[in-house]
Amino acid sequence: MTYFKHYSFDLWLTLIKSNPLFKKLRSLWFYERYNFVKRPLAEVEQIFRQVDLMCNAVNEQTGKNIDADEMYLMIISLINDNQVSLQNFDIDEIYLQMEVLLFENLPHIYCNRTAGVLSNIKERDNTSINILSNTGFIRGATLRKVLHELGIGSYFDFQLYSDESGYSKPNKAFYQQMIDKAMAIKPIDRAEIIHIGDNIKTDYDGARAMGLNALLVNSNDTPITNLLNHASQNIFTS
Repeated sequence: MTYFKHYSFDLWLTLIKSNPLFKKLRSLWFYERYNFVKRPLAEVEQIFRQVDLMCNAVNEQTGKNIDADEMYLMIISLINDNQVSLQNFDIDEIYLQMEVLLFENLPHIYCNRTAGVLSNIKERDNTSINILSNTGFIRGATLRKVLHELGIGSYFDFQLYSDESGYSKPNKAFYQQMIDKAMAIKPIDRAEIIHIGDNIKTDYDGARAMGLNALLVNSNDTPITNLLNHASQNIFTS
């Protein structure tokens, strides 16, 4: 059986998932410190959800990236009915505190089969692996440290994040960066690359538009272990 020579993975809801406690404590932190109009905690939590969904949608549509700094400032502004001067906030300190909170409440590996799949692929001869991920409230530099803490960072030959590249999936330029780095490791064709993710627009359609193989997992009840059952002559469908 001939396997793919390069495996590209989305991150969130493909390999890892958020720790619900982190999201609750993050909202509480802003509720206690930046809630000058005394909104209920439930409204602060809802504002976080709205900004997260809105920025994800904008990034997917434009192919660009809204940075974590901008997202946190949006949160503060919306909590306070857009009646505060954003120049008064130390965004670097805010992000540092959020990073501390994140490492106290680490994301979870998506399922107990995830690490085994990555290990299986990594052990094959002449095979390389990467992360290709859009980011939001958490920067790529932080996510690299998270993957190390979770014990899976060593599986990846390189990691690409939208906040560092300025592009978001399904932007073709972002996929091209991944293809170029994969081909710099060893000579391969696009037909020998597969991208795996949970989002049909950004992961499946985005990869197929670049002439790559693609596999949709988790969101369509397809487990990540299905990746081990197929060879490189297959073109995957959702």
